[in-house]
Amino acid sequence: MTVNRRTILLASTFFIGATMSPAYAQVATTYDSAQQNETEDSDTSIVVTGSRITRPDLELASPVNVVSLEEIQFRQPGTADDILRTLPGVRPAIGAGVNNGSDGSSTLDLRGIGAQRSLVLIDGRRVVPYGLDGLTDTNNVPVALLERIEVLTGGASSTYGADAVAGVANFITRRDFSGIDASTSYRISERGDSARFRGDLVIGGNFADGRGNVVVSAGYTKVDPLLHTSRAISAQPISSTTGLFSGATAAQVTIFGSPTNAALGIPASSFGAVVNPTTGLLQAATAADTYNTNNGTYFQTPLDRVNFYASGRYEIADGIEFYSSAMFNRNKIVTQLASSGTFGNTYQLALNNPYLPTGVRNQLCAARSITAPNCAAAAAVQGGPGTTGYLEVPVVAQRRFTEYGPRVNAFESRMFQFQGGFRGDLGSGFRYDVSAQYGETTQNQTRENWGSFSKVQQALRAYRTPTGAVRCVDTANNCVPLNLFGPNGSITADQLAFIDLDAIINRTVTQTVVTGSVTGDLFASPFATNKIAIAVGGEYRKLTAASQPDGPSQIQGEVLGTGARTPPDIGEYSVKEVFGEIAIPLVEDVPFIRNLTVEAGIRYSDYTTTGGSTTWKAGGTWEPLEGLRLRGTYQVAVRSPNIQELYQSPVQGLGNLTVDPCQGSAVSGGLAALCIATGAPANTIGSIPSPTSGQINNTSSGNSTLDVERAKTWTLGAVFAPSYIPGFSFKIDYFNIRVEDAITQPLQADVLNGCYSSALNPGFANNAFCALIGRNPLTGSLNGAGETPGVILTYSNLGVIETAGIDFAVGQRIPTADLGLGGDGSISFDFNATRLSYWHFQATPNAINRDCTGYYSAGGCTNPRAKWRWNSRLTYGQERFDLSLLWSHVSAVELEPFRATRLPGNVAQPGGPNPSTILPAYRNIPAYDYFDLTARVSPVENVDFTLTVNNLLDKDPPAVGSGVGGTAFNSGNTFPTIYDPIGRSFTMGARFRF
Repeated sequence: MTVNRRTILLASTFFIGATMSPAYAQVATTYDSAQQNETEDSDTSIVVTGSRITRPDLELASPVNVVSLEEIQFRQPGTADDILRTLPGVRPAIGAGVNNGSDGSSTLDLRGIGAQRSLVLIDGRRVVPYGLDGLTDTNNVPVALLERIEVLTGGASSTYGADAVAGVANFITRRDFSGIDASTSYRISERGDSARFRGDLVIGGNFADGRGNVVVSAGYTKVDPLLHTSRAISAQPISSTTGLFSGATAAQVTIFGSPTNAALGIPASSFGAVVNPTTGLLQAATAADTYNTNNGTYFQTPLDRVNFYASGRYEIADGIEFYSSAMFNRNKIVTQLASSGTFGNTYQLALNNPYLPTGVRNQLCAARSITAPNCAAAAAVQGGPGTTGYLEVPVVAQRRFTEYGPRVNAFESRMFQFQGGFRGDLGSGFRYDVSAQYGETTQNQTRENWGSFSKVQQALRAYRTPTGAVRCVDTANNCVPLNLFGPNGSITADQLAFIDLDAIINRTVTQTVVTGSVTGDLFASPFATNKIAIAVGGEYRKLTAASQPDGPSQIQGEVLGTGARTPPDIGEYSVKEVFGEIAIPLVEDVPFIRNLTVEAGIRYSDYTTTGGSTTWKAGGTWEPLEGLRLRGTYQVAVRSPNIQELYQSPVQGLGNLTVDPCQGSAVSGGLAALCIATGAPANTIGSIPSPTSGQINNTSSGNSTLDVERAKTWTLGAVFAPSYIPGFSFKIDYFNIRVEDAITQPLQADVLNGCYSSALNPGFANNAFCALIGRNPLTGSLNGAGETPGVILTYSNLGVIETAGIDFAVGQRIPTADLGLGGDGSISFDFNATRLSYWHFQATPNAINRDCTGYYSAGGCTNPRAKWRWNSRLTYGQERFDLSLLWSHVSAVELEPFRATRLPGNVAQPGGPNPSTILPAYRNIPAYDYFDLTARVSPVENVDFTLTVNNLLDKDPPAVGSGVGGTAFNSGNTFPTIYDPIGRSFTMGARFRF
């Protein structure tokens, strides 16, 4: 193999690679995909996003948002997610900014209608999913090999199949690369943390007189974590209701529930009761007794990534080319939560527990009507259940195991995928492409420092021997009695070692794809010279996914701090599809019709799970004048449910809630009756505690009877690029998406309001919403492992999602010579924006038709959905120097209002949270503007040094407390996936090529 040595690229930890061309950087710009592909040099391997037709001369109707190579290199990203989540048409999903709720992946959510409705491709090919939800981990994208990113929004199911309802992100890699390209970058925040290193090496070459080419890429990325406690805004959790510290219960034991505080003879307190170390009695806990749950938690999760990618092609004979690719990724991502503990679990506490203070024992006995002699006798028992005089009482004894350190959730995934195929010419203008691919993802999730419920219970059944030694009633596994009642630090290393539990969950996903297509030209319309183009083909896909947890993980509540079991779920499906597309140039070069092209596509899919379904599209472009093109598409998309939606067993998770409708002393009458009907013991009314750490239990499950969901999407737009304004372009596109029979889960807020709200349920009837609520049988709260389902959320086909908006893009490039500045440089301006007209979601026909346009809320709208988002870049470029400023804007958003909506029957229903429970300061977020400055210098040819300053003005994120958004996104008292918590940071990189 002969390597053409053109450029040199050596590693450097001080500077990061810039662009292959030193002209100018281009912000994501919308234009027809065919225009980009005119630069491709091999018709048999052209990638046209949104179409199987490979004619570069055809101007197809789908608007494609393109992130250029220059833009990628100006931003110097660590992963693909660093670029995608900032695009105006993308709603930030699970990624590096999500700690509590992350599964270790980074996913894409186009138009905000759900990541499961967005498809990720590499060179037009599917990538094996990460988990049972069928989503692709964008951490696996080979960033160093990217030529550009093409994002098509508005639907692409007829081209790529199900899960492209919202569109696709297509990562296009460099082809026919020859040479060596090495780059490195290093980022550090102004405060000396959040370090990120990335290094990549690309080697490629041609052989057999240009008939073949091979490219190999290897890279390593390491991202350090950013702790919540490293920033003032998140040093401790703040209640969105009170504005005060809202940590969970203290390091010392806190006892809730039955017996109630009143029965214990102490004042009621939402913080429970704690042991007074001086008196040895339980007393009402105060905020000072609480624990900082932001200790050890992350704003930015760490990443350790190794990736390899290789591709090659070889022309075996005229019209026959073999091509292949292979990729391997190993990703390690760690999330951390505050120290584990007993949380809201109910334990049987032995009255002869050697660490139970005498005063607390007497209080418990009095509350349980146990006589003083019997209480004293029980304290002296030498044994456990069955021993004469032995007594135990149920308690919710909450104790943080601060001696443990943080709870660790480590995700290590390994992904490989290989593909091989043949393509070439059939003659008479027809080409073929046949390929097969297989991919596999394996994931090991390890929970460290979480602890075992059953071992805590075993260690609580203990007594003191006549010699003063303490021992467990059940000595199995070398049991060590546990001291829950001492101050912070009283739990010893051997006590922790006994209750320790490092749970392990293994997941495996495989994907097989066999596809083939034929594209070609038929004949020309009588009024056009370009021929009609068609593409026909078929595809077979098979997906399998399995989750295999260890024994403890399968037991509800056994792993402390999870609130959920992990069932051994497994599922698979396969689909056979046929598809076809046609593009017809109808009229060309007549007055007011320089070009009129219509196009259509259809795909029939036969799933083993949901049977047959059809998706189709129709569209066209009309160029009435030179430089003006009008375009539009209409698509009917169909998505079949993924394995998680079909087969997930019931599991418990967490949802944010600041105020439980049943908490506090003011609960009475019909509301009190509903609280009892939904599982609260009658004697807890008036003393039900507030949600622990602002979170409650949610129980979700799949539904094997799910059918397909159906979407109608359409776009209408125009492109204006007149020749009399050199370097200028303007694009505008309207999008409209409506998903019916949507596979959704009811919202937590809908269920709680539907049951407990006097406006929604004025008669306080025990209705269908109340049937979806299960309270703790001891405390009456919505917290507690095992016996407390909380709010029950099950998948159904009853949802409706609809959204609409307008995309804008403006670009202008002017040579400096035209401005009288001389030189061979240029000044360029690019502007890309999305204006969200509306975003509506109704989970079921009886639920609120929620309007989240410009709003955020807990359990409803979650992450803010700004009406305006834009990126704008201004660049001055010369042959050896570039200076570029990026302006990113997020418009103002508000807390979802408590407003009346209408349901069938013209019944008024309230929507959104009650603002009276949220402080005014946390009910809105002003418009945010971020500026990033990039400077690049090329001291010699083929050597670039780049410095990027992110968040140039060091703007702090907005403070909204810890209870105004979803658990995954409302983190550190803000929304870190949208607003930057790192602050001003510097990325330095170098690139050498030869």
